Amino acid sequence: MSGTTPTGVVQPGIPSDEEQAKVPEPQSKSIPEIASELWALTRDYAKQETIDPLKGVGRYLTFGVPGALLIGFGVVLLILSGLRALQTQTGSTFHGSLSWLPYFIVLAVAAVLVALAITRITKAKR
Repeated sequence: MSGTTPTGVVQPGIPSDEEQAKVPEPQSKSIPEIASELWALTRDYAKQETIDPLKGVGRYLTFGVPGALLIGFGVVLLILSGLRALQTQTGSTFHGSLSWLPYFIVLAVAAVLVALAITRITKAKR
């Protein structure tokens, strides 16, 4: 060792530290080129932040709305079948002055189902 500090091994195909430290000179662009690049960047960003999320919402609504309508229709049919069962299958329990009671029972069940559905609607925690 002759008193010099080794600087490292140079390998072919791998740039040295001096070559990596060089920053290329910025290219000078005209104002119309800069303006067109800025417009394209702004347009692409607006598309990314508005149109693309709306496409995702569209797919979500494509299945969500018909599903909600079918479930709602099914619940209404089940409530009506419960009313019919209370009116016909309970014998003489709900006749005369108590004929309103099956309607009240079904209304109470429907109110509980609505309250349950409302309590399940929550804001997503992030």
